[in-house]
Amino acid sequence: MKLLRTIQLDPSDTFIFEQAAEPGEWAVSGAFVFWNSDPAALEGKARSAFRGGFLGVKSLGWSTLVQIVEASEDDRAAAIDTLAKQLVAQFGAPSIADAAAAAEEEFTFASSLCVHPTDTLIAVHRMHENGETREAFRTLRPRNGPKPLRAFSFLEVEGEEEPTEQVDLVGMAGRETVERERK
Repeated sequence: MKLLRTIQLDPSDTFIFEQAAEPGEWAVSGAFVFWNSDPAALEGKARSAFRGGFLGVKSLGWSTLVQIVEASEDDRAAAIDTLAKQLVAQFGAPSIADAAAAAEEEFTFASSLCVHPTDTLIAVHRMHENGETREAFRTLRPRNGPKPLRAFSFLEVEGEEEPTEQVDLVGMAGRETVERERK
């Protein structure tokens, strides 16, 4: 099976987000962090996290990019357990059972993004329109096969048109967009 892991190609996440995820953490979209917020009122680093961050489940830090990696059932179970505990401790989930169900849903969605080859990078663009949060995901992969991952050295984009707001990093790359609505 495949899951998402945070990756840092350069130190920019430490400047963009209040808390950057540690490289190599299991990751989910993280849109749920903003469910009790007014996205239009977000500013600065919180706005950056809303617009373009994946959530590292151990640190609850943010990552601009995640990488598709192979994972075992044990890895998945441990990641779900970690997120469930975070949902209870940090987000007020009413019980560990409720939190585990929510964490399972987050990882099911995250794994649905892993239909591309291992080592493919994924970026997110999140927007709030008409009372709904929408997420668009782009894949970024080396041209002509695997290469060492270095910032600004590789990206080829495939897919649909970019949203009206875009991250410059992926502007250099190709894109494949998948949209999901959260209500």
